[in-house]
Amino acid sequence: MSRHSLRAAILDATRTLEAAGVASADVDAQELAAHLMGVPRTRLGLTPLVEQSFLTDYQALVERRAQRIPLQHLTGSVQLGRATVAVGPGVFVPRPETESLLVWALHAIAAVERPVVVDLCTGSGVLALAIAAERPDARVIGVERSSAALAWARRNVTNAGAGRTKVELRGGDIFDERLLVDLEGLADLVTANPPYVPEGTAVEPEVADHDPPEAVFAGPDGLAVIRPLLSVAASLLKLGGVLAIEHDDSHGETVPALLRSRRVLTDVEDHSDLAGRPRFVTATRVRMTTGAGKTGTP
Repeated sequence: MSRHSLRAAILDATRTLEAAGVASADVDAQELAAHLMGVPRTRLGLTPLVEQSFLTDYQALVERRAQRIPLQHLTGSVQLGRATVAVGPGVFVPRPETESLLVWALHAIAAVERPVVVDLCTGSGVLALAIAAERPDARVIGVERSSAALAWARRNVTNAGAGRTKVELRGGDIFDERLLVDLEGLADLVTANPPYVPEGTAVEPEVADHDPPEAVFAGPDGLAVIRPLLSVAASLLKLGGVLAIEHDDSHGETVPALLRSRRVLTDVEDHSDLAGRPRFVTATRVRMTTGAGKTGTP
């Protein structure tokens, strides 16, 4: 039975993906091979030769990626921190850029015992699950409006539950006052990765053809969700609680300015992702008095 060089197959796959316009062609070629072999990408070198059957399956998978089907749809999962979640049609594919927000969020609540965390626009639930994986003592609530995305989140929470990672899910619109009324003033941390791309922005085929548009685009300026979300987040936070919201890289000044305009938010700071692009904004909840002991509104 003939055997073939895995390295040569990966090089051929890389050239195919490059020709198709895939930006991370070499990494994707390796990830697809690792997925088929059931090993981490770093261990591919331990298998120099593969059977023809493997090569046939691998080439078919590469051709699908060359059609710009998302890598994560082909492998079926994506990882953020210590959380691995299933993804596919109907749910936004988490991006590596969110790793920076996760790191900040975990550091922000490191000294808080039994923190309450609310993840708005939770999608697949990956950020909520990543926080819960690091903080098993936390109460983590994920909120999602899309029924399709919520189905993926429920699947992921169920799968993670076997590993004792717990996340509560709530289905509904975050702007429905009844949905989160019981959590007002209780959250030590509120996170959100909402839709934020301005409508009309040119995006990669993986996004345009496979991510749900409502999870990507948010009005002409990309702020149609973030603007009203700030009031929701501020009402959820307790005194001293912190907020982290991901935004478009064109919003490095706009979104922090929106937060600074809120009287109950302070310590507003914008942060860059691992590629150095403006990616998320943070703030702290304060109580502002407006006279004789009265508290200002968000």
